[in-house]
Amino acid sequence: MEVAATEKLEVRATAQPGGVVPGALANTPALIERLMPVQKLSAEAYKEQMAVQGKTLTALGSYWKGRKPLILNRACLLGCLLPATDQPARDLAILEMLLGMDDESLAGRQKRAVSPKEILTLVPLNRLEDYFEVRPAGALPVAAPVSALLLELNGLRVNWRADVTAPERRRLEAEALVLRGQPYRERVSAALRPEEVAPELLQLHIWKEVNSHLGTQASSLPELVEQLGIMRFGHRPRVADTFSGSGQIPFEAARLGCDVYASDLNPIACMLTWGAFNIVGGTASQREALRESQQALVKGVKAEVDRLEVESDGQGWRAKVFLYCLEARCPQSGWLVPLLPKLIVSKGFKVVAELVPDPENKRYNIELRQQATVAMLAAADRGTVRTDGNSREPYLYHVVDGKEYRTKISTLRGDYRRPDGSTGNRLRQWEKSDFQPRPDDLYQERLYAVQWVRPRQGDEPERSEFRAVTADDLAREQKVARYVAEHLADWQEKGWIPDMRIEPGDKTIEPIRTRGWMYWHQLFNARQLLVAGFTNSMSDAFGKFALTRMLNKNSRLSRWDIGVGGGGATQGVFDTQAMNTLYNYGTRGTDALSDSFEPSFKQFSILSETKISSHAANEINTPIDIFLTDPPYGDAVKYEEILEFFIAWLRKSPPPEFADWVWDSRRALAIKGEDEAFRRSMVSAYARMATCMPANGLQVVMFTHQSSTIWADMANIVWAAGLQATAAWYVVTETDSALRAGSYVKGTVLLVLRKREENLRITRDDLAYEIQDEVEEQVRQLTGLNQQVMGRQRAENVFEDADIQMAGYAAALRVLTRYSVIDGRDMTTEAARPRVRNQETFVDSLIKFAVDTANQCLVPQGISAGHWKQLNGAERFYLKMLDLEDRDVKTLDNYQNFAKAFKVRDYQVLLASLKANDARLRSASEMGRAEMSEGAELYGTVLRAVLYALMQLERDEDGAIVQAQLTHNIPTYYADLTQRELAIELAGYLARHLARRRPEEAKAARILRELLTHQQLG
Repeated sequence: MEVAATEKLEVRATAQPGGVVPGALANTPALIERLMPVQKLSAEAYKEQMAVQGKTLTALGSYWKGRKPLILNRACLLGCLLPATDQPARDLAILEMLLGMDDESLAGRQKRAVSPKEILTLVPLNRLEDYFEVRPAGALPVAAPVSALLLELNGLRVNWRADVTAPERRRLEAEALVLRGQPYRERVSAALRPEEVAPELLQLHIWKEVNSHLGTQASSLPELVEQLGIMRFGHRPRVADTFSGSGQIPFEAARLGCDVYASDLNPIACMLTWGAFNIVGGTASQREALRESQQALVKGVKAEVDRLEVESDGQGWRAKVFLYCLEARCPQSGWLVPLLPKLIVSKGFKVVAELVPDPENKRYNIELRQQATVAMLAAADRGTVRTDGNSREPYLYHVVDGKEYRTKISTLRGDYRRPDGSTGNRLRQWEKSDFQPRPDDLYQERLYAVQWVRPRQGDEPERSEFRAVTADDLAREQKVARYVAEHLADWQEKGWIPDMRIEPGDKTIEPIRTRGWMYWHQLFNARQLLVAGFTNSMSDAFGKFALTRMLNKNSRLSRWDIGVGGGGATQGVFDTQAMNTLYNYGTRGTDALSDSFEPSFKQFSILSETKISSHAANEINTPIDIFLTDPPYGDAVKYEEILEFFIAWLRKSPPPEFADWVWDSRRALAIKGEDEAFRRSMVSAYARMATCMPANGLQVVMFTHQSSTIWADMANIVWAAGLQATAAWYVVTETDSALRAGSYVKGTVLLVLRKREENLRITRDDLAYEIQDEVEEQVRQLTGLNQQVMGRQRAENVFEDADIQMAGYAAALRVLTRYSVIDGRDMTTEAARPRVRNQETFVDSLIKFAVDTANQCLVPQGISAGHWKQLNGAERFYLKMLDLEDRDVKTLDNYQNFAKAFKVRDYQVLLASLKANDARLRSASEMGRAEMSEGAELYGTVLRAVLYALMQLERDEDGAIVQAQLTHNIPTYYADLTQRELAIELAGYLARHLARRRPEEAKAARILRELLTHQQLG
């Protein structure tokens, strides 16, 4: 081990089960280096992402985005521990069992169990009475399946026999699910997620088969993980994530039974990981302590607020939400105007605000109109802040005495640009003691409505209503402001309220630029500071989670949503990953913050050893067997900036559990971007991790496949860090809304790495042959696995073309990174060279060559390899995607992946639909004359000529005219016989692949093929 292990994970000594030989798998390839069930994994990851707020760790802090699905983390870790044997189909089946993705596990995950009647209608049984009781007795023959109609007509009742065992029942339910014929994604959509089912129920049937295959003696996943760790590393596996973020990876590793080391530069990430271990994964005593702590916190905060009498009207009503807006003086009219993008207060309650002119004071009173009509709501949809339809720039709008006044907000602020390119305006920069505007500030702030709630009394239900602001309300506002002003300096000194300046950055410049706020506490009004200050002062470690959730929903950046929850609701600051300032916002009363204080946490017990540290990834100094990391990359969320929103509240008063962490974002040390600094930081981090690994250690790096230079960048990083790639897998991890048109891939690439132990040399010529052999072998293996598993035919492919393509890329990268010297060039030195803009490096050219080699292996059946080489990227893309569509593979990410693979500049012009899960190519008729002009990617190609001919034939044009037009569109048609042969082959290919989806176009393709085949060439 090449590391001075100053930090150690405590590994408890355990008795080794009989038959488990330490080190038996030390030199055996890991299963993740050979196989991964990527199609099923994509469906499971999508299912988990669609849970949104219902995901296991989201309750700790929904403000952290980009959480990698737990099922994906589990698959990676098990894939690193399981061996790849000479029985790949059985290996894959075992992994699916352990992930809860085999047929019987999926039956156990169903929200509604398969009924006995449905089993009878689907599953062949020799003797019904072995499993079921049918009433009336003797009403059915003794075999199945039987028709549902027969059961219905006879009014028969079918029940399980009491002596049928749970495994046998599960087996029949699974068989019925398979016989329904639904794709895996559809079956998963009706099921619970694996972590929502008790392990002893989910894994009821697997252990005999698992232990038989692996030579283990486990009856639970933690037992299996420990035994596999002993067999591979000599001890329980030690797993680390040095970019722990929301804690998804460390939590799942600990839940599996690994000893876990988690670190992150950002202390909020460390806090979320601590919560994953100690709240969601806490013991029964920890959960009881949490319950008692939260109850005491709620009681204490509420008592302080009630003592001030600032949330009650004195008539039994309590304030639920206070609505505030900015006000500014119109420079043209001299009137003080409320800045409200909409005058609708609540859609559900049908309440709108009416601006009543006060000419004497040149301002507006705000009255509320209840039970607004449809016309009133429509009129109120546009307020005093509007957007110009051309520039989309907001402006202040109001009408006085029939005269309309419009002023750009940028003009109002006095925005200007300095000679050096920087910008400024005439907003006053707030001082540390400020928490509300001064009288002469450009922007003022006013309370314009309050939602009141009267608790249930006797038989009367709870009542809620919006009211305009009264003199009593304003008196209570002043009381809150005075209290905060009196205590602000003291609370800042104690750390209960922030005193930290906002450091300008890409995201944090917005509050400074648009409001003049210079300190983090200025993102909160007096009421928000009051409640948050009380909460912070009374919080233990558990309470800090309540505080961060509350801050997210109770800030000047908390948008008032007029249509949520009937009456409306304040939304989170970090619903987007920006610091967007608002013209109006909501402030929750203490009672309305119950979801911050009392969230519903899922419960799991973590019993393995865990350690959390706050440091940069390249500072780890702990022996680790497996690194599983999801590093920041490219356009990742700038957490190092936006999470200062929370750091400012915790840095001076962290609880003892968090006191050892550095409570600063340390922006300068954060890995970010895609430039040379990013690559150097990544190399430093992954080289350090490699140093902390044993010779047989593994790393799995997750990254989003977006950048056009991603493979060259990753090859550079891998080479320079002393690592080599052994596999890569692509998994769809995003929901429909995330698969936006115009972006490439919205999934995750899993890159598997090992230490590069040898200094091998090769020439580029020899490299070409080796890459081709490796890619072809990889494609052959995965294609073969689509045919069978454990002796049975699979209903669905394990791997689709996109997966095989990615595996081909990985095979190429595996060959490349195996070598230290290529064509006499030291690759570590080459990898460290700075990238010159628009200049291809030696590494770029190698990656390009490797990828092109991989793509050559993706020839669709029905196109000859010789003809495939003649096609350009757009032609290959269209034909390949047509092949996938014929197999009902129509997710947008596939089109994005292959467009990138075939270097199609604008794949969208070839698509009729860009829906995330229902994308499709344009038909010949839909394409019309598009792509016929010079510069289009299909211009002048044989495929474009064939598609144009199909359009003509569908319009019943004469065959001779169609032939003549086709020969005109293919200028070398008569001079080059291969062009005619290609046209005939393409027509036949289209006829076959369109027969089911577009029969009329398929018919036209058959006619064209016959016309061309029997054409007289003179």
